[in-house]
Amino acid sequence: MEFRELNYLITIAEERSISKAAEKLFMAQSSLSQSLQSMEAELGGKLFIRTSTGVRPTQAGEIMLERARKMLVDYRQVRDIIQDMEELKAGQVEFGISTFRGSYLLPGALRSFKRLYPQIHVEITEANSMALEQLLIEGRLDLGLVVLPLTKLKSDVRLLMRDELVITAEADHPVLECARETVRNGETVLYVELEDTMQFDYILSDYDTIMGAMARREFARRGLVPRVVNGNLTAPFAAAMALAGLGLSFTYASCREPLKGARYLSIGKEGVFLDLALASPPGHYRSKAALALERQLIRVLGKDSGTGR
Repeated sequence: MEFRELNYLITIAEERSISKAAEKLFMAQSSLSQSLQSMEAELGGKLFIRTSTGVRPTQAGEIMLERARKMLVDYRQVRDIIQDMEELKAGQVEFGISTFRGSYLLPGALRSFKRLYPQIHVEITEANSMALEQLLIEGRLDLGLVVLPLTKLKSDVRLLMRDELVITAEADHPVLECARETVRNGETVLYVELEDTMQFDYILSDYDTIMGAMARREFARRGLVPRVVNGNLTAPFAAAMALAGLGLSFTYASCREPLKGARYLSIGKEGVFLDLALASPPGHYRSKAALALERQLIRVLGKDSGTGR
């Protein structure tokens, strides 16, 4: 059995579907099915069974998956140690970040990192902060950008930057009549009290996202019940709806786009902030490549960034 086949098993288990796993692995479903059959024949037992909702591991499959994850983690650590002997002339970093935040923060930082270390490959995993935390605990990522506070990971965390949750509105939305100005760290900031926005429609992200949870928590903290016309959209979709005049949505200050017709409002005079941190798998070897990427992210992103810090 080869290491790539271990990754096949893990992907099938995560996707709970051979077809979805094949799509994620960029291979034909028939090829993945054949590979799974070969592994089962080699091991002498069924690893997955079909259900009405997809596939799930058998007892033998659970045992194999546990071993597969450990073997891949061990392999990556040995690989990192050997590649470190090349003094950053080669290497790979498994880096995790949320899709929405990553699309704004990461490209520029990776471009500068690539110029410094052209032979180091950064493999990106997209997931929400809670999922990234679990991947770090399992040792499947070398580094992740996560939102504080964490729920499980208690160590190997370095504060990177402070971000702000802001309201997105089109330029002529009537909510602007409720807006006021304040000076924060020498910068004039436009803000609105949530109580003054209750007459307007809101478009929110899902409950299981940091943004969706934070927005709902701010309403609840003030005893407010917003008029939610859509409550489970992705952050970019919600923002696009808001800019089309279909309601108010939320975004992060770090993800603001300089679009004509877009206005971004702080929540209250003091604003609502969250801390972003870089986290590493606890107790695992930290490669020179991962440390170099961390230093570059801190250099490029670890600053005020206009978020009111």
